[in-house]
Parts: sequence; C-alpha cells; structure tokens
Amino acid sequence: MQPLALVFYEKLLPGSQLVNRLQDLQYRVLTVNDPGQLLAAVRREMPMLLLADLAARADIAPVIAALKADAATAHIPVIAFAEEKAVAQLAAAEQAGAALAVSGTALASYLPQLLNQALHID
Repeated sequence: MQPLALVFYEKLLPGSQLVNRLQDLQYRVLTVNDPGQLLAAVRREMPMLLLADLAARADIAPVIAALKADAATAHIPVIAFAEEKAVAQLAAAEQAGAALAVSGTALASYLPQLLNQALHID
C-alpha cells in the first residue's frame, strides 16, 4: 500500500510537477486546489503528510494552525513551500506549525530528503 500525500496548489505547472515527483517516489497523491476545501480534505482523507503551496490567493497559515490544533490531525506533518522571497509567508507557516517551510526551489531539489525529515519520528 502506498502512503497518501495530499498536495494543495493553485498554480498548475509547479503543482503538477510536484505531484509527478511524489508519484515517482511511490506516493498516492490527492490534490486540492480550493483553499476552502483543504481542511475538510485533510480530515476526510487523513494523509501521511500535507504539502501546501503558500502562493495561494488565500492565507494558508491559519489552515495549518487549525490542523495542528485539532487532535485528529495534529500528527500530520506539513511541508509548506513558496518562493524564496516570500519570507513572511514561510515564517507564518512555520509559526502555524508546519514541520518544514521551504522554498519551491529547495522542494524541487531535495524532495526525498525533505519528505524523510518531515516524516521522521523522534
């Protein structure tokens, strides 16, 4: 059985590339493109991890905070990503409880390592 990764994105090209990379790494992938549906999708599907693009029209940090505040979903690691210049968004995601907040470039270059780091259990 393949682990489930839920991916939130609005921009087609980087989002579809990330989905393809995850599938190459043997993940089942479910995508969400509507920020209003993200919280419900995580609660319904209970993925192994969530990858969230912070470049959405809506602020994703409150969604991350809500996931981390809910006992049923608090254990799900979140990897948030954005452009390198989106320092405030990355910091907000980290403060909200994202396991990792990285640039899209780092995500593309180091996806397997970042997945291992986010899924590492102490």
